[in-house]
Amino acid sequence: MRKLAAGNWKMNGTAAALAEVKALLAAHPAPGCEVLLCPPATLIAQMAWTAKGSALKVGGQDCHPKAAGAHTGDISAAMLADAGASHVILGHSERRADHGEADALVAAKAQAAWGAGLVAVICVGETEAQRDAGKTLDVVRAQLAGSVPEEASAENCVIAYEPVWAIGTGRTPTLGEIAEVHAAIRATLTRRFGAEAAGMRLLYGGSVKPSNAAEIFAVAHVDGALVGGASLKAVDFGAIIAALSA
Repeated sequence: MRKLAAGNWKMNGTAAALAEVKALLAAHPAPGCEVLLCPPATLIAQMAWTAKGSALKVGGQDCHPKAAGAHTGDISAAMLADAGASHVILGHSERRADHGEADALVAAKAQAAWGAGLVAVICVGETEAQRDAGKTLDVVRAQLAGSVPEEASAENCVIAYEPVWAIGTGRTPTLGEIAEVHAAIRATLTRRFGAEAAGMRLLYGGSVKPSNAAEIFAVAHVDGALVGGASLKAVDFGAIIAALSA
């Protein structure tokens, strides 16, 4: 299994930020892991052009479940692919919270992504209140059941565990807590998909940074990271890539 370092730029970055991509490519021309950056939709085509001929893959941050139509402001999976994307993040907690996205909608988006030839990075994770109530595993298992369609495979699907309370806060779960959830995700996927689940990459996300990346990547069933703020700077994301490639 090839590890994956994925960066989510969220609503950050203009054309000037592509200088960071060029610096990343110069510093890591042959990374020892798969590298993905998901910029705002306005930068996908430009970033794909910048990354042309390199190992860097480019992705979107969301897509509409429909292929086309009267959906002002939305972007279809086919449009992402046409702009140069190979992946798309789906069901991120910020989409679930800010836009009320339910599991069924995330699953529909995943099917749309696959129809356009994109790899779906499907996000799951509990809120602080849910963790405090001891419901973490129940929440994550329910999200997996509702958000991951039956057609999921090791080739078309990546699962990202992001505890909501750790995203952008500087807080991270203990290594034991990360291990518990990732083991539960692998077991849940194995019960549903059998041997295919062994090849599905499980990413950890939530305040991953150069200072904690190596110890997180040493945890069983952590096959990479979905990185937020630290992916905006070449030096920080490069250090995470190096830790995952070690």
